[in-house]
This record gives sequence, C-alpha cells and structure tokens, in this order.
Amino acid sequence: MDQRLSSLHTLVLNADFRPVSYFPLSTCTWQEAIKALFMGRVTVVSEYETEVHSPSVSIKIPSVVVLRRYVPSNPSRPPMTRHNILLRDKYECQYCGDIFPPRALTLDHVIPRSRGGISSWENLVAACHPCNTFKGDKLPGIHWDRPLNEPVMPTARQLQKHAKIVAAYNFPESWESYLQ
Repeated sequence: MDQRLSSLHTLVLNADFRPVSYFPLSTCTWQEAIKALFMGRVTVVSEYETEVHSPSVSIKIPSVVVLRRYVPSNPSRPPMTRHNILLRDKYECQYCGDIFPPRALTLDHVIPRSRGGISSWENLVAACHPCNTFKGDKLPGIHWDRPLNEPVMPTARQLQKHAKIVAAYNFPESWESYLQ
C-alpha cells in the first residue's frame, strides 16, 4: 500500500457533528470509513484529494464522516487509556520533570504491581524509560521520590485543556472546525 494512503485517517463525528469521543479522538482508517459509507452508517462531510479505485468505482478518501445515528457518551468519566494518562500528565515524566514525545514515555505504577499496586488513574503516571527502569519496584516516599503531581482521575474538560496546551495532534486542516 502507498505510504501516503496508510497515513490517512478519518475523523468520526456523532450525529450532532461533535466527535464521538475526544479522548481518545474518534477516528478510523479510511478503509473502515468507506465500508461504513457503503453500509449506510455514515455520511461524508469532507474528503481528501486522494482517490482510491476499484474496477467500477472511483471514490475520494473521506476525511470527516458523521454517523447517521446518535451514539450517547459519558464525558464525565474519560476512559483510562495510555493516551489519556500521558495527556493528563502533559507528556511530562512525573519523576524527572522532562517533557517527551509519547513514544519515549512509559506508564509507571506508583505502587508497583509486585507490591500490590493496581492499574488505576490514581496509581499510574507517565515516566521516561530511564526513570521507570531506575525506579523499578521501589515504593514512593520510602525508596524513591513521589511523582511530581498526584495522580488523579481527570475530567474530560481537563483533558481537553491539556490537549490544547501540548498540541498533542497534528490534525488535517479539514478536521479543525469540528475540534474547536
């Protein structure tokens, strides 16, 4: 497949023309968008200039689609995902304080799993590889420094604010008016 085509994604909007989800942002592959279009589940509202062809059809790749049926969401409780934890921590290692690209960060259990720690908003923080490796299974405040910020479950509004601060995405221009 052409490298350009593999990098194209489609923004998925709810029937009210807002993203189905902000965190993580509701997107799909262009192939899924075309399939949903032919199944009558979505309407295309914006297209890329790039076309794909079958023996009988030529179609521009959808950039933004809107669902024909409204999907309710729960914005008061954002899902606990790697992306959302990094976003909550603003891509900052919670031990050394340096800012990193997402690929250079890991998730650290403040109270290590080997010592009974669980995977939760209140126990996971962003950490760079060197800090996470050095910390290992040490306990905070006893063998190792506490995180710079207390890990808590953020609100959707806080994540949205952080997304604007860190400019986490490089969105196609056609998505901008739907993400304001």
